[in-house]
Amino acid sequence: MTGTPETTASPETTAIDLNADLGEGFGRWRLTDDEELLSVVTSANVACGFHAGDAATMRRVCELAAERDVTIGAQVSYQDLAGFGRRAMDVPTAELTAEVAYQIGALEVFARAAGARVAYVKPHGALYNRVVHDEEQAGAVIAGVLLADTGLTVLGLPGSRLLALAREAGLRAVPEAFADRAYTEQGTLVPRGQPGAVISDLNIVVERSVTLARSGRIDSHAGSSIEVRARSLCLHGDTPGAVELARRVRRRLEESGVRLEAFA
Repeated sequence: MTGTPETTASPETTAIDLNADLGEGFGRWRLTDDEELLSVVTSANVACGFHAGDAATMRRVCELAAERDVTIGAQVSYQDLAGFGRRAMDVPTAELTAEVAYQIGALEVFARAAGARVAYVKPHGALYNRVVHDEEQAGAVIAGVLLADTGLTVLGLPGSRLLALAREAGLRAVPEAFADRAYTEQGTLVPRGQPGAVISDLNIVVERSVTLARSGRIDSHAGSSIEVRARSLCLHGDTPGAVELARRVRRRLEESGVRLEAFA
């Protein structure tokens, strides 16, 4: 099957999507301020119960997103509630395929009940990092996406095996960038366990967001400018001051002439 081209941003592109990880709570425990973040972002990566989230939370976030006309995406993960989906795991291909489809299907029920739909899929945590290079695991994720809905878009790291296999399968592949994460010279994310992996200075994050949206470039951890062309910009909802940061990023982008627009 002939794949669709990867959707990228360019210096001439003035539209960017803002996505955030939402619904990352469980029972009475809540990590993300879903209500406030949904007033800022254009796409919502909703936890589907494997790294965070539960049925009631998924339903509530879908209803809020639909009310605000925010695009709903399934944030799929390894089955790892205790480790928040950030622990490396070896899951058999067939099992991972079924688990990805299962998570998408569960969220789709609540999205449709809210008068919306699941429009895209984004892996979370350890799975997100694994499918950058791992052909087998990336293939299992894509197989799970196809099993759930052949019309879904896949969101991931530029140049990843995940996006390459999505295109080969005929799915739309959309690359994203992270203004609050450090990048290696190869364009991958510096692992969270390393010093400086997460950028906490709000002013720096805001300006990096504008640079990414307008030029498709960012400074690597080593200090050199690297190309990171993306159609979507991720704002982490589980970091301190997430809502304030999201508002500042959106305001600064709009002041810079960048149009905020969902990719799906």
